[in-house]
Amino acid sequence: MTTITKMKKKIIGFGAFTLCAVSAFAQQYPNPQYPPPQGQYPPPPQGQYPPPQGQYPPQQGQYPPQQGQGQYPVQQQSYGQPPMMAPQQLDQLVGPVALYPDGLLAQVLTASTFGYELPDAANWANNHSYLHGDQLAAAIREDQLPWDPSVIALLPFPSVVAYMAQNMQWAQQLGAAVLAQRNDVMDAVQRMRGEAYQYGYLRSNQYDNVVYDPGAIQIEPVDPALYYVPIYDPGIVFFRPRAGFFVGGAIHFGFGIGIGAAFAPWGWGGVGFGWRDHTILVDHHPWGRTWGNQRGYVHPYATPYRATGPRTESHQFHELERHGGGEHERR
Repeated sequence: MTTITKMKKKIIGFGAFTLCAVSAFAQQYPNPQYPPPQGQYPPPPQGQYPPPQGQYPPQQGQYPPQQGQGQYPVQQQSYGQPPMMAPQQLDQLVGPVALYPDGLLAQVLTASTFGYELPDAANWANNHSYLHGDQLAAAIREDQLPWDPSVIALLPFPSVVAYMAQNMQWAQQLGAAVLAQRNDVMDAVQRMRGEAYQYGYLRSNQYDNVVYDPGAIQIEPVDPALYYVPIYDPGIVFFRPRAGFFVGGAIHFGFGIGIGAAFAPWGWGGVGFGWRDHTILVDHHPWGRTWGNQRGYVHPYATPYRATGPRTESHQFHELERHGGGEHERR
């Protein structure tokens, strides 16, 4: 047998072995490999994402573009018991939001369990992004918005609710995991925070205080009434930095978003976590919604909010425009 013939047989044999190995790996780990390709987590709608390097999620007000109703895909909630996710899969799942301040993260996790409401909420938030603070809270009441308070709580953060609505598969997987294996989800958040802290990315700054306690790392706003959405790439901040990489520039922040007393009906009065006992706290009460009681559970709010009539668009649009140095109001 010639040397060339022997080499051909070796190449063919190696190729067959590789194909079998890849097939076995794909069956065991159906989710994408972590870290995913740059900026490709979760998989976005074609042509709409990813953002530029370091812009993850997008900055406040930058994304999505102003569009009308029907902008986001609507997916119905499934009530079939989801398969249990392994720790590596959960790490991948929580990566995009693990470094959010505790209060905002608690609202994201609870709102994800109402994923079917997110597209409509994202459209409303996008169309009313000109409203802030007490004016936004008043508009929510006037419009009789019918969604769960956990979803309404995200309306001051249009970029966050838009990201969740644009990535419905990811949002619904996150919600299913929160309902079915909440303890594991919270442990995954802590693992990701631990990685980011170990590699120097997660530190206290002018926006957030980071309280390092292994297994119970807290991220709290410096001003409890002012939240900043961190902008980062999960494919960077949870991994050892390459030589010469400036870790201090890996996490950016958007504009500050004021959350005052007017937002108390949607749980912002006391929201966060009991990390040691795996508790999500909303309005000082443990969030008790699980996979088994998800159809009937109603979270107790100190200042309950429920729409009392049909949804309506009752407030007026006010915008200041500048013309030759002057200002006038358009209604």
